[in-house]
Amino acid sequence: MDKEKIIAELNRHKKLPHLDFRLKQETEDFTDTLFYTLFDANTPVAVNLELLENKFNGLMDMACWELERPSHQVWNNYVSELPGILEKLNLDAEAILNCDPASLSIREIYMAYPGFYAIAIYRLAHELYVQDVPLIPRLMTEYAHRQTGVDINPGAKIGKSFFIDHATGVVIGETAIIHDNVKIYQGVTLGALYVAKNLEKTKRHPTIMSNVTIYANATILGGKTVIGENSIIGGNAWVTASVPPNSTVFHTPEIKIKTAPNV
Repeated sequence: MDKEKIIAELNRHKKLPHLDFRLKQETEDFTDTLFYTLFDANTPVAVNLELLENKFNGLMDMACWELERPSHQVWNNYVSELPGILEKLNLDAEAILNCDPASLSIREIYMAYPGFYAIAIYRLAHELYVQDVPLIPRLMTEYAHRQTGVDINPGAKIGKSFFIDHATGVVIGETAIIHDNVKIYQGVTLGALYVAKNLEKTKRHPTIMSNVTIYANATILGGKTVIGENSIIGGNAWVTASVPPNSTVFHTPEIKIKTAPNV
């Protein structure tokens, strides 16, 4: 096959004419700029808000090719929510500092904890998600996922003072609801019992009430599953039904002791 035929075949199989990967790259740049604007002492807030608005307008132009979007109004709504988001993130950082004996300072939390970074980008993306901004919120949380190993869908609803310890391998689904003062550890999954496209508009992921601790590699599944407040879910537990308040759930390992050598 000659070069011209190869080019023609490649162009014929490119099925999405609006698939512009600049959107992904520029969303990541927008996310970095937004994070620094909120937390870095040397980044001027007033200057960066104008810069961020310009970046956001460009993202909306690329993301909203199917329909008209009043990006100016969306941005104004978003900016008005940023002080409240920052207040929540400061509470998240304080929760980590207060709960993790390995944390040495609040600066360490903001700069070195992957769990905090994942929560921060989730909260910043969630506000765009609730305004029905297409694709951009998911690209933001996937950017954090790639950097931290924490996969939080921007549609999840998460309350105050949330703490993810060690972070890697955590998965929180789109319709999960997490109330206040919840702690989870690495490898925790808040997922669906099964996946089918016709469940798109239904609650598929669990609800975690306040003051719950979920230890490493626990899996909690199902939209009707509710973990009652003040409960503890032990490591490696598999939970597919609701748990009443003040409960403790443990995985019981099966231990077999070899009494004779193999023949």
